[in-house]
Amino acid sequence: MITPEQQYQRLRDYLKKLKKVVIAFSGGVDSTFLLTTAHNVLGDNALAVTVDSPYIPRRGLIEAKDLARKFNIRHQIIKLPISESIIGNPEDRCYYCKSSFFSGITKKAHQKGFEHILEGTNRDDQADYRPGSRALREAGILSPLKTCGLSKKDIRSLSKQLKLPTWDKPADSCLLTRIPYNTKITLDELKRIERSEHYLIGIGFSGARVRSHGDLARIEVSRDQRSVISDETVMDSVSAHLKDYGYTYVSFDLEGYRIGSFKPEKNKL
Repeated sequence: MITPEQQYQRLRDYLKKLKKVVIAFSGGVDSTFLLTTAHNVLGDNALAVTVDSPYIPRRGLIEAKDLARKFNIRHQIIKLPISESIIGNPEDRCYYCKSSFFSGITKKAHQKGFEHILEGTNRDDQADYRPGSRALREAGILSPLKTCGLSKKDIRSLSKQLKLPTWDKPADSCLLTRIPYNTKITLDELKRIERSEHYLIGIGFSGARVRSHGDLARIEVSRDQRSVISDETVMDSVSAHLKDYGYTYVSFDLEGYRIGSFKPEKNKL
């Protein structure tokens, strides 16, 4: 059986052969692990590129900037608007989103003289509903973590060994995942969702989600924090704040946080 350490060496060898790479960097667990490994192997021949778009949480951009600065890694940020193809939040929005993102990243990579573009999909992601994976294949984007057989558990374990601050960071995703499919996206709605989540995270609900159903906010917190948010004082405070942000009704999802609660039923596992 291959150990995580052996897989890590396999990843290092894989990256070394590429010689010069651009990495799509979100500041999350996977992309931080991939980027810092590439930087350790390739030095300045590893360039981080982060996309700034209205549906990318501001906290993620700040964290990506801070991490690149902390590890002295070359870092570029490119601004992209909301593509017309995803303004209606279609079920295959991830395909169009990734197509737009990696078109922008590819352009930046070629301008800087880089040929290989990498992203952080891991082995476990193959089991999830990810229409964006088709866009990656079409654009010729490489996924070294998946290729080298690294699972999310492996990546967190190795990140901890490497003393990366992201080793236990909760999963995150773009703000479009908070809105029902086939609902028109507006900047005001994205800001309302982000403001609500920023408040919840600020009072201790790490990784909280606010699923937005028009006038109704449906809050998801981790299963082990459900007893905390159900405290009467906490509920009153959360309700008051989210109503100040524009919601008429504020609810708490009894099941707690789960990946993709807006996914089409036919694609749920």
